Amino acid sequence: MSSSTPTTTAVPAPRSPGRPRRRLDWRLRFGALSLIWGFSFLLIKVGTEGYAPFQVTLGRLAFGTAVLAAAMAMRREGLPRGLRTWGHLAVAGFLLNALPFSLFAFAELTIPSTLAGICNATSPLWGMALSLVALSEDRPSRVRLAGLAVGFVGVLTVLGAWQGFEGLDVRGTSMALLASLSYPVGWIYVRRTLAGNPHSHLSLTGGQLLLATVQLAVVTPLFTSAPDNFAVVPLLAVAALGTLGTGLAMLVQYGLVAEVGPTTGQMVTYFIPVIAAAAGVTILGERLTWSVPVGAVIVLAGAALTQVRPRRPR
Repeated sequence: MSSSTPTTTAVPAPRSPGRPRRRLDWRLRFGALSLIWGFSFLLIKVGTEGYAPFQVTLGRLAFGTAVLAAAMAMRREGLPRGLRTWGHLAVAGFLLNALPFSLFAFAELTIPSTLAGICNATSPLWGMALSLVALSEDRPSRVRLAGLAVGFVGVLTVLGAWQGFEGLDVRGTSMALLASLSYPVGWIYVRRTLAGNPHSHLSLTGGQLLLATVQLAVVTPLFTSAPDNFAVVPLLAVAALGTLGTGLAMLVQYGLVAEVGPTTGQMVTYFIPVIAAAAGVTILGERLTWSVPVGAVIVLAGAALTQVRPRRPR
């Protein structure tokens, strides 16, 4: 449930027979994924120090698409076929990639990367609230509703509501919260339109990122001008953000979900704000008031409760 959580629900293509490939233990991959996504908000902040937000997002998507294209070439998989599938992927690419990535980049012009990472953790809360309306088959329990209420209290704590939101950059924080809202909207759309699609996860995600890259390639020249010089450190941050935080992270997470299931795979959500806060404080020197980490813990507790499913009778 982060800036690169699973974006499709299609059935993966069956593997060809042969000797199974040896993989790293899933716990090591889980830890690596947590670190990659946790540091993504720091990389966004560094990238926006040298380039416009749309340029950071375009670079991120372009590098991520290149990684998935290389993976598709190695596995000899092609892009999806069918105009309807491509239409759905265009919407998914906008809601799950182009829009939230851009919003986070704009948000971090005025808010710390630590706050952006914590706002990202509200995505399960938005998803729970939306599922009440959009997914009639996903009936919430009392525990999950309680989690929604707890998470809302956590958000107010992070924002310092009792102080009248004093010192809070409303615009930047609103953008970060809207970015986290965009993910569950996209997931619900994908669930309704692409579930059961015969193409593999890799093929669908490659097409989705390609379309998101095209969208940013059209928008970016309209609202930004070419940089006068190419700052090296921000450029390296954007390259790392795309290759690691977008391309490689998607490949790692799909493998995790296939191996240990979506519930365990989504647990990475709860480590991202912790790592984002630690990175922002230790590397960027960002300062935290007591309400931010306390509120983050409350948000994560509420998010965890929203993921509790009632036991089905045997």
